[in-house]
Amino acid sequence: MFIETPLLESRALSERLGKSVWLKMEAMQPTGSFKARGISHACAVYKERGAKRFVSSSGGNAGLAVAYAGRKLGVPVRVVVPETTSERAKHLIGMEGAEVVVHGKSWDEANRFALASCTSADAFLHPFDDPLLWEGHATMIDEVARAGLTPDAVVLSVGGGGLLCGAVQGLRRNGWEDVPLIAVETEGADSYARSLAAGECVELQAITSIATSLGARRVCAESLSAAERRPITSVVVSDRQAVAGCIELLNEHRVVVEPACGASVAALDSGVEPLRAARNILLIVCGGVGTNVDQLKRWSADAG
Repeated sequence: MFIETPLLESRALSERLGKSVWLKMEAMQPTGSFKARGISHACAVYKERGAKRFVSSSGGNAGLAVAYAGRKLGVPVRVVVPETTSERAKHLIGMEGAEVVVHGKSWDEANRFALASCTSADAFLHPFDDPLLWEGHATMIDEVARAGLTPDAVVLSVGGGGLLCGAVQGLRRNGWEDVPLIAVETEGADSYARSLAAGECVELQAITSIATSLGARRVCAESLSAAERRPITSVVVSDRQAVAGCIELLNEHRVVVEPACGASVAALDSGVEPLRAARNILLIVCGGVGTNVDQLKRWSADAG
């Protein structure tokens, strides 16, 4: 249900930084983001275990991935979204044949409603906190290894921590436990950075960043535990920098991504030690379908 995505050397980024920057193009997954990996894997497992319906609580990339996997597997899907979910997101999820239920003013309220609506015949698909998701996400690192690239650093965006946990698992099983991870967030959606600083999970009072796909007020506990076992460097960029990263990918590689993804491009200029020391940098282009070219242009104009 997910595809093996291209691994491309970005000549533009490589020339600008004076080192090789490799892009793992998860934006080219059928649903437009890396979520297709972990969620497809989890849905397949839950179907084998007897699930008769999939239930999710995401109006973004995760909800779309569940709807897609359900259609491919022939399993009905219910996606509960908050009132703030865009009409475009609801349309995309509905196009996959899923039942879209609108409930609550926030993801937390939608999530509680989704959980309460589950029956014993249902499987609940969490957007980021499920070992089955991490196992699926880890396959992108397996693909990098098969392509013959050994990265000196891996740059990825962090929302709830699912992608990070998957990358950690993939790096471990390929013998790359010493390869540093650069975990990127935007200001106002930086629950992971604050949690690392505090030494415990910190819950944000609100998400104030435009990078709504990074909008987990609290990261999963496993992502914090991972930092105790391996090198992880946190980088926080501004919304303006994240949008600039999106525009750079659009101009140089003709791909549209969300600010949640552009943040990782912006982090290349952060100057943190693991990136200064690296010769080959792997950047996970996590994708996202929550924006378009016109929106990026508006954000860029407002910022500049």
